[in-house]
Amino acid sequence: MNTNHQPTLIVLAAGMGSRYGSLKQIDTFTPQGDTIIDFSLYDALQAGFKKFVFIIRKNFEQEFKEMFEKKIKSKAEIEYVFQEIDTVPEKYLNKERTKPWGTGQALLLTKDVVHENFAIINADDFYGRDAFMTMYDFLKETDINSYNFSMIGYLLKNTVSDHGYVSRGICDVDFNGNLLNVTERIHIEKSENGLRYKEENESFTAIEEDVTVSMNFWGFTPKCFEFGSDSFKRFLEENKQSLKAEYYLPTLVADSIASGKVNVRLLKSNNKWFGVTYPEDKKIIQKNISELRMKKLYPENLWE
Repeated sequence: MNTNHQPTLIVLAAGMGSRYGSLKQIDTFTPQGDTIIDFSLYDALQAGFKKFVFIIRKNFEQEFKEMFEKKIKSKAEIEYVFQEIDTVPEKYLNKERTKPWGTGQALLLTKDVVHENFAIINADDFYGRDAFMTMYDFLKETDINSYNFSMIGYLLKNTVSDHGYVSRGICDVDFNGNLLNVTERIHIEKSENGLRYKEENESFTAIEEDVTVSMNFWGFTPKCFEFGSDSFKRFLEENKQSLKAEYYLPTLVADSIASGKVNVRLLKSNNKWFGVTYPEDKKIIQKNISELRMKKLYPENLWE
């Protein structure tokens, strides 16, 4: 088994944060000026990750580098990949489109800089150290030539916002803890009768609060790129006229599972996830981080 490659962590930080109102990636949540990414990087370093790949947009490249490079440059290797509207074949370009092409396409853009097992996370989600340690250990023991992927799973009820709808990948898992399928629901919200999601026809359907969801904390071997390029081409053909359609990571995963080659292991984290979608979520995150610091789980200054 070929396990002597050090796993890499990819951070999805090219999103626009339209519902938040500003760039969540570089917003601060503590008196010390920490972003959510700071805590993810700190936890990842504690777990053993030594290479970080940031997927960003060129229009905030300088600001992003100024915020993070000085903190981790001496501790880990850093690479940058840029996700722009025009990072697709020319025949699919649409001058009216303003949104990036989604998390799945962002992953595919890292193909030239990632040649080892890797994890990928959202920049604006707080996953907790246990999740990083669990993922790192799995990736470290996984043959880079295998089709053994993984995912950190969370309960839906622990990932919804009180302040509006959220998007989640709903997971179908077998009795052995393997992922059978993942369906992206782009509008899940709380209601008087529990949780519900919006169908394409604008009607609502109830959804169980204890279903497992993906928060985009995935683990892959380099074999994932085999599926992604073909899958994304099909997506572009089907959605070339759309100004908003996005190729999500769960779509890439679902297509790879459908091939019959891939096994995706569901990994559980003992930490509670929290994240920010709306401005009103910020106070909750600030409170949660403060409590974690009071428990001495994080030092007052992460980067001293």
